Amino acid sequence: MIKKIKIDQLTPGMFVHQILEQDGALTVKSQGRVTSADVVKTLKKRGVKTLAIDTDKNFDAGESAQEAVPETTQTAQIKNNAKPKKVTLTNELNRASKLHVQGKAIQKLLLANLQKETPFDASIPKAFSNKLVESVDRNPDALLCLTKIREKDDYLLEHSLNVAILLANFGKFLGMSEEDVQDLSYAGFLHDLGKIKIPDEILHKPGRLTDSEMEIMKGHVKHGVDYLKSTDIAAPLIKTISEHHERLDGLGYPAGTKGNAISKAGRMLAIADMYDALTADRVYKSGMSSQKAFSILMNDAPTRLDQTLVQQFIKCLGVYPVGSLVLLSNDRLGMVLEQRDSPLTPLVKEFFSVRNNHYLPPRDIDLALDKTVSIAKVVIASDYNIDVNSFFERSVAP
Repeated sequence: MIKKIKIDQLTPGMFVHQILEQDGALTVKSQGRVTSADVVKTLKKRGVKTLAIDTDKNFDAGESAQEAVPETTQTAQIKNNAKPKKVTLTNELNRASKLHVQGKAIQKLLLANLQKETPFDASIPKAFSNKLVESVDRNPDALLCLTKIREKDDYLLEHSLNVAILLANFGKFLGMSEEDVQDLSYAGFLHDLGKIKIPDEILHKPGRLTDSEMEIMKGHVKHGVDYLKSTDIAAPLIKTISEHHERLDGLGYPAGTKGNAISKAGRMLAIADMYDALTADRVYKSGMSSQKAFSILMNDAPTRLDQTLVQQFIKCLGVYPVGSLVLLSNDRLGMVLEQRDSPLTPLVKEFFSVRNNHYLPPRDIDLALDKTVSIAKVVIASDYNIDVNSFFERSVAP
């Protein structure tokens, strides 16, 4: 039987059928079994006022207390630590695409909360970051492909999401523990929230910032850190986020932290942040190729960036990062879809004739097997005035 109750009447063992009244921006899924008093406290914290319970689904003595509990609409809590099974790129792309869309929606929610200086439920971005790591466990190439599919007007939403994806891959590559990889990805997802406090005319200025504008821009780190300190985000995570513009020579900001005083996680975040910013398309400019970005990263090491970590980051992404566009020796363009044992012979999807300036029926070429074709160089879409997003949605995404 469905019965309406107030939140103060909710007790462990009851089955929530539907949330009827709730304050705040964060909504809660309608159904789930309440397994502890902590769940009740969480629902109260999220502003739940009245709800409907199903009295026919109360706990029996023999039932497991591991049944589902109410979850956020944005994402579910990770309930076990079992490693996901490896799957093909095609199988993972569907889940990864949905995660990418979900990540932008969560990022938009977090930015709105910071703009209004209202608290957010940290379990939402935390659980989402864990899901990113799970996707990387299943197939690292799926989400990496999606970091190359950008909307110019969504840079602020996509940048932190892409940095979280890059860091999940980087942490895995370095053999870090699952918990450390999850924290690293989480830091990437939250690292640029403070930019919502920067005036648009400075944040999106196409030319070089003046000294006074740069000082305002630098304030985004403090805005984000101060806000996160008001949440229940762990202090080490906030420290990592605070370091993403610090430099080994002490000329970074906001604290001018130098050398070994910058954490390893902070150094990794600085590298991934810079790489994504360099390769991102903006409203006012096209992103550069991965090769050019790698060159800039190396030029900034070892004085500003950690040289060893930069070299490992480049190895992690590969000579031809997944999602990159490449000009093939047959005068056709292809997108790198999967890495192979040899870094010079990935799987690519050929789709455009440079010689005839038209799209082709897409076909996969495994350069490790087909010795008649090779990669001439990495290119960017704007060089050929092509719409990579449309191609991806039409020919790559499920």
